[in-house]
Amino acid sequence: MITAWDTDQKASRAAVTPECRLEKFRNILGISGDANNLLANLPFGNGDVTAGTENELQVVVKGSPDDCDLPLFIKNSNYYKNIREQALQDDMPTARAEELEEFLSGNSSRVWEHSWVRFPMSRLSGYARLILGEDLLKDKKEPDLGRRDDSDRFFFEKNGETWLRVPVSYLLKLAIADSIGRTPLAHATVRVAGKSAMDHFLSDNTSPETFSFYPSWLRKTHSHGEEVARETLKRFLLTHLLTLYAGKRFGLEENGQEVKVYFSPHPPVRQKKLNSLVTDSFYREIFMSPCLSGWDRGEEKHKYMILCHQVLSRSQLNTISRLKDSGIIQSNLAVLPNTSNISLANNGTHVSLGSLKLTRLCKDKGTGFEGGMEKYYGDLSIKMFEYFLPIFTCVLSGSPCRMDFEDFHPEQALGFLPHELEDIHLRMIWREWKRKAGLRFMGRSITPFGPVWLDRMLKKLLHIKGDLVPDFRIIDYLCALKSTMSSPALDGGQGNNERLKKDLMDLGVFDTRMPMYLPVRQRLFSQMGFSGFEGRHYSLFESVKNDMTSAVNLQMLLTALTFSYILKGEIDHESIPDKPFMESERRQIFFAQALGNPCFFVSRKKTSPFLSKILKEIPKIRESKNYPGFWVIGMKDYLKALVNIIKKDGADLIEMFGFTGLMGDLERRISGDSVSEKLVNGICSSSGIKNPVSVDADTFNRNAEEYFREGLFNKHISEAIEFMDDDIRRLEMWAGYRDSSMQASLSGITEGKCSIGAFYEETRDRVFSGKADADQIMKQIHIVLVSIQADRSKHQISW
Repeated sequence: MITAWDTDQKASRAAVTPECRLEKFRNILGISGDANNLLANLPFGNGDVTAGTENELQVVVKGSPDDCDLPLFIKNSNYYKNIREQALQDDMPTARAEELEEFLSGNSSRVWEHSWVRFPMSRLSGYARLILGEDLLKDKKEPDLGRRDDSDRFFFEKNGETWLRVPVSYLLKLAIADSIGRTPLAHATVRVAGKSAMDHFLSDNTSPETFSFYPSWLRKTHSHGEEVARETLKRFLLTHLLTLYAGKRFGLEENGQEVKVYFSPHPPVRQKKLNSLVTDSFYREIFMSPCLSGWDRGEEKHKYMILCHQVLSRSQLNTISRLKDSGIIQSNLAVLPNTSNISLANNGTHVSLGSLKLTRLCKDKGTGFEGGMEKYYGDLSIKMFEYFLPIFTCVLSGSPCRMDFEDFHPEQALGFLPHELEDIHLRMIWREWKRKAGLRFMGRSITPFGPVWLDRMLKKLLHIKGDLVPDFRIIDYLCALKSTMSSPALDGGQGNNERLKKDLMDLGVFDTRMPMYLPVRQRLFSQMGFSGFEGRHYSLFESVKNDMTSAVNLQMLLTALTFSYILKGEIDHESIPDKPFMESERRQIFFAQALGNPCFFVSRKKTSPFLSKILKEIPKIRESKNYPGFWVIGMKDYLKALVNIIKKDGADLIEMFGFTGLMGDLERRISGDSVSEKLVNGICSSSGIKNPVSVDADTFNRNAEEYFREGLFNKHISEAIEFMDDDIRRLEMWAGYRDSSMQASLSGITEGKCSIGAFYEETRDRVFSGKADADQIMKQIHIVLVSIQADRSKHQISW
């Protein structure tokens, strides 16, 4: 039977195919039938890849509620005064006001997540004040328009002087400006590197975001993915130094505020609690970034971020109707999700890979490689890549999170999955998750009823422990927008994303003004200035040095493999049809792996040819008893099949990249040494927990936050220092033999009193432990900036 959807797709394909013929693509790349020729000209092959990362980070400010901005801001707000007054007059229940009061006064940890900081304006150098003035402009390109309308929110008077209050994301930029502007004799290399670095500290989402200071050119001689890990850790080290510097120079420490910035994937437990106590509007006032850095029109960007929060909050509310349609909610009883969604506070790492070949082709209009061809084959590459996503999540990054029995209301637990999967896959995932979590009594599935007191009593009575989810971040935010019947997301047609977003806006799921949400997103030359792909599926690395290196190497290998399949003519769009069912089928594997489900289900009749190719690597597949017409696939069997496919079909690529060790590393991780497992072990060992499900979710998740903030932070800093130690030796050699300008900049840092290596060794431990004074920290910042400038020269790309 031919449907209208099939007819539309054939028409669309006919319109696209003439300009995207495979033979034309091969000729443009200079590829003949020879295998060696293919390897030499393959996009994303050895020496053809550039890489950059964006890291979302967690912030805490430690101190008393009388010193830290978050509790002070709430206490001084009209919102707080109004609910207290209403409670006193019996206009509202007193519980809400009492809980908010307990949140502010009962914080024994003295840790305030995502708090802003406050300090006297007089502590800023002249150059830092200049940068602040520019960032407060309504439009930085049109200074005559004056200041932003919300400028007053950043200043207040205290003890007869003006104080500044800003988010930590912006504090980092001010600290760089202050450090390079305070020393008039700072060498030009330091000033240039500092000014450039300021642009890479974004004030965007709730969390601070930093992105690569330069694109790393990934070559076999430079250890490929290790270069990305090195740059990421050096940026993280600089971030740490900037918080230490601000603490000393801006008087944060003497005013009772200790700032820490670190890797952590989840919105903190206390932030979720606060979100449940205040309105969505007041939550945005507290936590949404004012977008001071990185945008010419920061106030407009801030309004856009408010839009994102409103859209995602509305979208999660609309999952209830989807759950009813799918049969998961079978009555009119449901627990409403919070009207303020907190998923924008999730933190992950995005890794973007670019192809030098494709970028050059896009730049040269005479090559015949046009935007339509870039989009056509880019979409096909992404569809193939999505089948391999389960080998990344949990295995190479993770975000473990405990859930109690009372958390298993489907309208809350399933997050955005109702907008990401077809009904049948949603039901399958939910059933297997409940089975894994042991939500059964006398052979029947059981979920919470609603009243928390009743659910907790039932949990104790039936000894139901709940579950540990190995990569909860993937479930807790809108990871992948599901195609509609009339608007496939990845069919290769130009404008397909805009058409899909329009459909989803009409359904109350999304907004056309927001960028496309996909686990792997194409970076089009016309939009980004390079041609490549952004992997958005990474949560938290237990070891940035090891885990991130393997992850980037695997992302590079698989991207090259997808183009190898394409250029050999082995896979085309017909091999991975764009029907929503098949899209949902491949993505449910990714989500099932994030949940830790031991298996998933595949249709015997509707499965795509590419998935069938992978499943042939699994020796024994049995038919499902619960779902007639479906195969049941063990998750570990699937992961091993992916490795076999890579080893068999990508053998020449593995040899070309020198990734034999990577394959062994993947097999070891799949067999029981995954990142999620290592993170859980770290959380348990640091807090004395023998079994994650032996403690309640609140206890485990709070211990996880403390481990990320302390133990894992120290490990990441140690890895960064290890790279920096090596860089110091290279810097001295480089300055001594090759670059007189660098020699002058290093000599200027030490004022000619000693070598840079001797100064670094003498002050390193005091500086990174926070015991050094502001001047010593400033000099370490300058050393890192010079090192970054040297790295930028090493990765200089000739287009």
